[in-house]
Amino acid sequence: MSVIRQNLQAVRQRITDAADSAQRDVHGIDLLAVSKTFDADAVIAAAEAGQTSFGENYLQEALDKMNTIRAERPDLALEWHFIGPIQSNKTRPIAENFDWVHSVDREKIAQRLSEQRPANLPPLNICLQVNISGEASKSGVLPGDALAVASTISQLPHLRLRGLMAIPEAEGDEAQQRAPFRQLHALFDQLCAAGLPLDTLSMGMSADMTAAIAEGATIVRIGSAIFGTREYAK
Repeated sequence: MSVIRQNLQAVRQRITDAADSAQRDVHGIDLLAVSKTFDADAVIAAAEAGQTSFGENYLQEALDKMNTIRAERPDLALEWHFIGPIQSNKTRPIAENFDWVHSVDREKIAQRLSEQRPANLPPLNICLQVNISGEASKSGVLPGDALAVASTISQLPHLRLRGLMAIPEAEGDEAQQRAPFRQLHALFDQLCAAGLPLDTLSMGMSADMTAAIAEGATIVRIGSAIFGTREYAK
């Protein structure tokens, strides 16, 4: 059994255990395998172990990887999620090649994605990124601005606003980890009450997945626990 297959089994068990502890249906929690910096072979190994959804941060790396996988394994039906910061000049290839975008943080980006989404493709699934911890170094709308921005995005053609995404400030204690996730869920509930048909809370990574699931995550974004420690180019 490959290491990636073993790791996926372990992560899925962690998700099941966290869902049981939170008295949630595990089928309401999707696993997004964050494959940034890992090659096409790693994605194929995960796909062969039953994983179908993959998250990427770096556009050119992702496009190269997609092309390699499509050429080598046209039998694999994979779902691609863009989860990294988005520059205005990169929206077209994102709109053309991805199924989901989790990191929309301003109306301008959403407008460009809408305009550039090919008409022959389904609507692009969108999560609005919220800077839930108020960190100066993090992207995302402030919680107080989320309703106005989300309402605008929800009216754009060729997009489907699904929910909210956040990357809270790192905390070691689970109780501290849970607090910002609870705040994001409360904001999600406010937007739903305002009439937005949301169904997605993209929150939680390898280190804080259990806390995120306890607070209602519907997508957890897991990378290192599946693929191993990342090595970034120097």
